[in-house]
Amino acid sequence: MSSKLVPVLLSGGAGTRLWPVSREAHPKPFMQLADGQSLLQKTFTRAARLSGVDTILTVTNREYYFKTRDDYEALGADAKVNKAFLLEPIGRNTGPAVALGALMVGERWGRDAVMLVLAADHLIEGDEVFGDAVRIAAGFARESRLVTFGIEPTTPETAYGYIERGEALGTTGGYGVARFVEKPTLEVAQEYLAAERYLWNSGIFCFTVGAILDELKQHAPRICEGAQACWEKTKGRSRGGPDVLEIDAETFSGLPDLSIDYAVMEKSRAMAVVPAGFGWSDIGSWNAVSSLVRPDEAGNRVVGEAVLVDSENTFIRAEGRVVAAVGTRNLIIVDTPDALLVADRDRTQDVKKVVEQLKLREHETYKVHRMVTRPWGTYTLLEEGDRFKIKRIVVKPGASLSLQMHHHRSEHWVVVSGIARVVRDQEEYFVNVNESTFIPPGRKHRVENPGMLDLVMIEVQSGDYLGEDDIVRFEDRYGRQ
Repeated sequence: MSSKLVPVLLSGGAGTRLWPVSREAHPKPFMQLADGQSLLQKTFTRAARLSGVDTILTVTNREYYFKTRDDYEALGADAKVNKAFLLEPIGRNTGPAVALGALMVGERWGRDAVMLVLAADHLIEGDEVFGDAVRIAAGFARESRLVTFGIEPTTPETAYGYIERGEALGTTGGYGVARFVEKPTLEVAQEYLAAERYLWNSGIFCFTVGAILDELKQHAPRICEGAQACWEKTKGRSRGGPDVLEIDAETFSGLPDLSIDYAVMEKSRAMAVVPAGFGWSDIGSWNAVSSLVRPDEAGNRVVGEAVLVDSENTFIRAEGRVVAAVGTRNLIIVDTPDALLVADRDRTQDVKKVVEQLKLREHETYKVHRMVTRPWGTYTLLEEGDRFKIKRIVVKPGASLSLQMHHHRSEHWVVVSGIARVVRDQEEYFVNVNESTFIPPGRKHRVENPGMLDLVMIEVQSGDYLGEDDIVRFEDRYGRQ
């Protein structure tokens, strides 16, 4: 078998410190930066440009599969590599994800295949420098080492873990690992910065399939054995093709919830670290996002449309409306259609506490945006009140909603753009622009876009109960229940 290089993208995590843009149903990897690309798209493009790469494996939650696929397809020529997927039923941290990824890569390309494990929500600048670091790391990986990438610290950062560099491994740019260090206090971080032998732990890894499976067997046998049992039940569970596999839920849920760092890296004697010269950020807070935007003469940074009067060091991200700030200092302001964040720059790590409070209140803004992505397109909640809800529905060309029925609500659809093919019980008919149709409760129905352009409809729901769980599906081309 060839010792080919296979990037493995780990894409998940709610990114609670980046609320209200990052939410449980639309997590951090899908967050668009100022240039319009998501972190996931940037990571995929970077991996696809590496020399010799012809397949990228993405490990993500099955609920994110269609959005992930759409993000990749939107890249066009930058996504011309084979795309494979492992779809998790639940999150079990990076240890089980890496183990299942290794088993899938090993099944196809053997124990000598080199895995480059990338977090899908990191920002890296300098593709050429990144490629050089990967080549160095792959060389050490082929010597049966587990390689991590270390970032030269520029500030006494307390939000990152650290790696203490050991002895040089020849002249190729790698070092042994003396130890891993958890996120330090400010005083300790200042000592690490002055010592000049500590690196930020980037969370990027490189190793062969055989090396990581052997180390898992030694240091995390429960993950190793459980992942093997899970793989045996998973490898035949394709979702629309052999490159899309749904991980078996029963066996996967029994795996320990451990990061690959805790499970293996901090225990292994085969570790190496490659100091990386590329720009890196895990985009872990709004301060980090703000740093990507060019400031004005007063240190203000703006994404979207804003008016600032007598303000300093203020970051504003505005979606869809003007945000005005008067006399503000040292603030983060993030405006979305259904939630507004105002935070002191020095407290951005505490945004996750807002999400904790929203969860306790069972407030839907911790989970979803007003615009929700579905396999067939999107819907946007425009307004709701007692016994009614109004949505804007966009159905992609050739896509269709499931054949479904509602017990408690009726639906009135008005087509404003495109053409709709509607099934209502035994009827099938077309609805054109400026036409409408009515679906009473208890009637089987489906809408499909047979055209070449987006179908846009306004849906008015009315009834005693308007929850999204009032759906009985009879047929669904996307495999949803």
